[in-house]
Amino acid sequence: MGTVGNGTEETAGERGQLINVAYRLLGSLAEAEDAVQEAYARWYGLPRSRREEIVSPGAWLTTVTGRVCLDVLGSARARRERYVGAWLPEPLPDRAERDRPAGGTGTAGPADPADQIVLDESVTMAFLVVLESMTPAERVAFVLHDVFRYPFAEIAGVLDRSPAACKQLASSARRRVSTARPPVTATTGRADVVRHVKEAWQSKDIAALVGLLDPGAVMTADGGGMVGTVLRPIEGGARIAQYMAAIADKAPDLELLERSVNGMPGLVARRAGVVATVAAFDVSDGRVTRIWVVRNPEKLRRWVEN
Repeated sequence: MGTVGNGTEETAGERGQLINVAYRLLGSLAEAEDAVQEAYARWYGLPRSRREEIVSPGAWLTTVTGRVCLDVLGSARARRERYVGAWLPEPLPDRAERDRPAGGTGTAGPADPADQIVLDESVTMAFLVVLESMTPAERVAFVLHDVFRYPFAEIAGVLDRSPAACKQLASSARRRVSTARPPVTATTGRADVVRHVKEAWQSKDIAALVGLLDPGAVMTADGGGMVGTVLRPIEGGARIAQYMAAIADKAPDLELLERSVNGMPGLVARRAGVVATVAAFDVSDGRVTRIWVVRNPEKLRRWVEN
């Protein structure tokens, strides 16, 4: 790639890719956007002569974004220790369901960064939760190499380690993924199971719910201390079913909707037209094995039903 002048068009075109990388690294769209903005600020803070010397602005921006995310991940561990209850990644709706700026027209104001995120297996809630179990360096090495196919020689520049060390980090992260993730269930099969859960929940059919939940199922909820929810995971299909039935009794005005959550079938609960809860599911062998419930309103800002 040849040199560029001020890097306007080429660097602007990198934004979507950088948002994709940063969201997978951080699990938060707001933090991802901040990281990318910081990378661009550093780019435009360079003297023009220095920018003209950089052969690949995209590679430079990726390296800086990765380093910013690495710093954020390091500080996030301390912040999340103070977080009230469990911390879950920010759920993403499908593009058609995302909040549009400027009255929802999609034509005025800046584009929503969520529109630039490609929804694939690497952004499912199950995948993002596994990423949370990694060290910051493992997560950066794994996401950049295994998800985005960056060579270890470039990742070494992000982590300030040798390519061989980065390869070891990615290998360690890969083992975490293979250990934690259950066999993949087809999307159509997931949708059927989620639909049956919705129907059983609405009818308060505990027996049906128990049948749909794996005996070892786990439900984790994130309210961020801002709304009421369980602070610790609920383990066991029977206990989860009883909890869901109790919620149905306490909140009879909730409206359940089938929606895509990070590209997979999920459920959205609305009260008086306002999205109050987003639930993601992991399904194996026709039964729900994990439920992730996000109720923190700060993580639901893009879930606006029209």
